[in-house]
Amino acid sequence: MSLTNWLIVLLVIMTVASLILFQSLNYYRSLVKQKGAFRKWPIKLINLDEVDPIFKTNELGPTLESLVKFIGRGHLIVPGGTTDSEAWVLSVLSKKARSIFEFGTCTGKTTYLMAVNSPPDAQITTLTLPPDKVQDYVQDSSDSKRATERALSESGFTRFLYSGTPEEKKITQLFGDSKHFDQSPYRKKADLIFIDGSHAYSYVLSDSQKAFDMIADGGLILWHDYRGPSLNKDVYKALNQLSREKPLRHIEGTSLVVYRQPMSTNR
Repeated sequence: MSLTNWLIVLLVIMTVASLILFQSLNYYRSLVKQKGAFRKWPIKLINLDEVDPIFKTNELGPTLESLVKFIGRGHLIVPGGTTDSEAWVLSVLSKKARSIFEFGTCTGKTTYLMAVNSPPDAQITTLTLPPDKVQDYVQDSSDSKRATERALSESGFTRFLYSGTPEEKKITQLFGDSKHFDQSPYRKKADLIFIDGSHAYSYVLSDSQKAFDMIADGGLILWHDYRGPSLNKDVYKALNQLSREKPLRHIEGTSLVVYRQPMSTNR
């Protein structure tokens, strides 16, 4: 092989090696950024027992106050699924809530868990976009394509985990696009609100503003999938923006963000 050919081969090898190194560095940088090494995630961490005293532990761990009826998912991948620890948190908080609202029904698992663990006189209202109304979805230029596609893929359910159960009588199922949802009948009435609908930026902001209007004094709003700048970036961006106006907190060990509505000074 001539010297020229050797030089060409060497140049190709060096180019490929450079590309591999560049991609590896970018991947490593994204992982470091995701873990908050370059800059801490804006929303401050909070321990579970700071969310509510029901999560207080003793030398044996969680107490029987946090005992709930529960369906775990283990290692299984399910549509729109919360982790077992996140589902447990929602279930425990439901024990104290009599008026619950959920943005994003999906399979109805969290709906069922909140219904089965809430007081007998509790009412759970849950909202989802049905498959025959996907044309009502309002995508904004600020929304990521991935978040939009995921939202539409999770709007394929008309039968839910709670369907046919005794708890179904406690549940009101609403169908429609949350941007078109009129929250005025629910103003200041909800003790617990779970926001896990479309993870597109404009929808997270829209659902959140409605939730702030709906939450009762002392009530809790929880958001799902605050996972950093590399995963669910629209949720990350929207909640960081809201945290400049409201004291949002990130529950340690979960992707849940929580806000508690202050008690009114007029009471």
